[in-house]
Amino acid sequence: MPSRHTQQDAARTRPTGPTGPRPLAPIPFDVEAVFPELAGTAREVTLLYPRAGEPGPGDSSIGGPLLWPADEPWPMCAEPDHYKPLDAPVGPEPVAMVPVVQLYARDVPGLVFPAGTDLLQLLWCPLVHEDDQYAANPSLHWRSAAPTAADAAAGDPPRPHTAEEDYLPRPCTLSPTPAVEYPNWDMPEGLSERLDERFEQLEEERGFCHFDVATTQQSKVGGYPGWTQGPDWPDCADCGARMEHLLSVTATEPGRGRWLPLDDRDPRQDPAGVPSWRAEADPGGLAAFGHGMDLGDCGGMYFFVCRACPDIPYAHRYDC
Repeated sequence: MPSRHTQQDAARTRPTGPTGPRPLAPIPFDVEAVFPELAGTAREVTLLYPRAGEPGPGDSSIGGPLLWPADEPWPMCAEPDHYKPLDAPVGPEPVAMVPVVQLYARDVPGLVFPAGTDLLQLLWCPLVHEDDQYAANPSLHWRSAAPTAADAAAGDPPRPHTAEEDYLPRPCTLSPTPAVEYPNWDMPEGLSERLDERFEQLEEERGFCHFDVATTQQSKVGGYPGWTQGPDWPDCADCGARMEHLLSVTATEPGRGRWLPLDDRDPRQDPAGVPSWRAEADPGGLAAFGHGMDLGDCGGMYFFVCRACPDIPYAHRYDC
């Protein structure tokens, strides 16, 4: 099934594999010195920086081909209520799931893999599911790469016979980049309101906003979910504990500001005269930014696991 990204992608020379961590500007202030109330809330995060490309099954990717076992059927979704908005009913034929994320342990050292695994794969049904937050329906797999590669499926997997375009990622290479972030929506209850006046004062005095330089809203592993609305953390259905944020797949990727990698900056800008929090991207490279999914507008899908339970149950949330 052709995607709306096909012509745009074909016109671009695309990278073919992981490019390594991206160079980032340092944070321009000491968060916990200025806001001691945030002490202890920093979290390590791996920012993925998806860029349109040609990843292979041996690469970490968003929207790229998966290293799939030959003896395992491709996941299909036969939920009776899934649909494509403003379109005819899907009908009884199952819909093939599409690859969304593939992560190798070697590329994301901060991600804890279950014992005996070093490959994480996420697929979803590219249709809307009313009983599932009006979002795509995901399927998550942990694997060991070596035995999977030794007997990997050949050829292309099935393509969905119908799909909602918002849930079809274009193939992207990744540049997993470790960083540290602070909470945005996930601040302790009432703390954001108590700090609002001082946040405004920081911006007036120094020219940058705390949320723009200390928090992230982009595709990432670990850290805090990239919520666009209030937090909605799931509890494990098996043990009742609050689940751990595994990864976020968001519609937004930084095209300006502190989280824009230094090598993506517009070369016409004077590095000495333009502070990192006001940097703009090179217009010639912007078309390659991100996986191309709107996810309802500027929303995201957020995935969670419970590591206290032996089968590592998972859950997801969606907002837009």
